[in-house]
Amino acid sequence: MEPTRLLVIQPDESDPAGPLGDWLTGAGAVLDIRLPPRDSLPDNLDGYQGLVVLGGGMDAEDDRNHPWLAEVRRLLAAATGTRLPTLAICLGAQLLTVATGGTVGRAERGPEVGARLVSKKDVAWTDPLFADLPLMQDVMQFHQDDIRRLPPGAELLASAPWHENQAFRLNQCSYGIQFHIETTPEVVLDWARAEPDLAALAREGAFDTEALTRVHADIAETWRPFAERFVRLAQGRLTPAAAPTRTLPLV
Repeated sequence: MEPTRLLVIQPDESDPAGPLGDWLTGAGAVLDIRLPPRDSLPDNLDGYQGLVVLGGGMDAEDDRNHPWLAEVRRLLAAATGTRLPTLAICLGAQLLTVATGGTVGRAERGPEVGARLVSKKDVAWTDPLFADLPLMQDVMQFHQDDIRRLPPGAELLASAPWHENQAFRLNQCSYGIQFHIETTPEVVLDWARAEPDLAALAREGAFDTEALTRVHADIAETWRPFAERFVRLAQGRLTPAAAPTRTLPLV
């Protein structure tokens, strides 16, 4: 079997692929990790069976300070248009949103920080990646922007009371998740030290070592199989989601 090559774009040194990278490679993927602007981005996605875009501290449309973001959005739009399996995480999900016609901005209800739960929506129960997840999933949050409006045609897969658009699917094979599944306790502690104002908004004890260790064990139990299913999707061994049914408006 040909190797399953995934292009992994890491927008920020502070958010490496971490355990997610281990889960992907353990499932048979070969990762081509690019950290712009140090690493150049490919002109196209030829030769890749999937695309992963990680998180970062910049805004999704801050092209003035990070001009390479436009290239990331272009690759995300291309992947979505060709139904290349795509997984976009936190900033990655926001970049995917903007690249495909949605909107992102400062979260009206404020930042979302620390371990949280998100819940599956109806569509998720028949989705090839989300169907086997529990109703409520442990995730890590650390963002002050959110997805205000999903791209046209996107289907909501997971939600939470204060920040509705937690996960979505677009054009059958592109997935955006507003939360983190790739972190370690050490990475989260580094974020908390670097962003004390944001960290102060988390629940008391959210950054205790024991609490972080426990929630990351729960995240691994839930999301490792999800990552393995993503590799199977990229390999063509998992059938993509069905195209959304279009209905005529009632008159």
